[in-house]
Parts: sequence; C-alpha cells; structure tokens
Amino acid sequence: MKTPLLLLAFASMSAQAQTVNSMTLNTDTALQLVSAGLKQCAKDGYHVTVAVVDRSGVLKALGRDELAGPHTVESARKKAFTSASLGVNTADMANNIADKPALSGLRDMHSDILILGGGVPIRIDEQLVAGIGVGGAPGGHLDQTCAEAAIKTVFK
Repeated sequence: MKTPLLLLAFASMSAQAQTVNSMTLNTDTALQLVSAGLKQCAKDGYHVTVAVVDRSGVLKALGRDELAGPHTVESARKKAFTSASLGVNTADMANNIADKPALSGLRDMHSDILILGGGVPIRIDEQLVAGIGVGGAPGGHLDQTCAEAAIKTVFK
C-alpha cells in the first residue's frame, strides 16, 4: 500500500528545466591569442610558449617559439589552466600565497596548477571564457605582459 502512494508523490512533482547561458572561446580566437602572444614576446626578445585553454582548463591552442625551452610547453599550459580554473592572474595568486602562507595548499589542489606569473583569465562581458598562459620569458611578470598584450590585441 505504501509503494503506490510513494510513486504518486514522485509523479506529482514537476520538473523544471534550467538552462545556463555561457559564452565559449572558439578555436580561431584561441589561435589568434597564441599568435599575438608569441609575436609580443618575440618583439620583446623572449622565446616562449603560449597556451590557451577553455574555461574548464582543456587546451584549445598552443604555440612554441622554435628556441623556447622544452619545459615552457607545460609551464604555459599549466599557467593557462590555473588562471582559468581559479579565475585570477597567476601572479596575483602567487603574491597572495606569499602574503598569506596558509593559502599555500592551493599549490597542491590539482596536479595542473602552477602558481607562477604568466597566466591570465580571459573574460568577455565579465564572464570567464578561457585562460592564457605564457612560459619562457625571464620572469613571470614578463610572461604576464605578453599574455595581457595578446588579449588586448585580439579583443580591441
């Protein structure tokens, strides 16, 4: 006797569909960002790798200067992943950890997190859509400058 009442209770509940509107970064734009980042760093004299990931951290585009070190590929990808997944500049996160050592556990949250300067989240109309990471310049602040220049060039 209890089973039919229970089924009736579930059957009478109405399901409401919920949708999420979100923007995505297409591959052409990701490639433009990589190209712009490589050009800016080359102009500044740096041999780097530039990576762009979507909002979930999945690689969309990657480019490596012929003279960039082999470690720069993972460095750029991980910086892009970190900026997209945390939604902040990786340099800001590094500074926050330096100021508040209790936050250092963030470094161990995920194997792809790299908290060094050079990762910048990409937002369109304040909505996080991607992350860009640059690795290989002689300092994270220089990597970040190239990443920011790429964003400004593509989204002017």
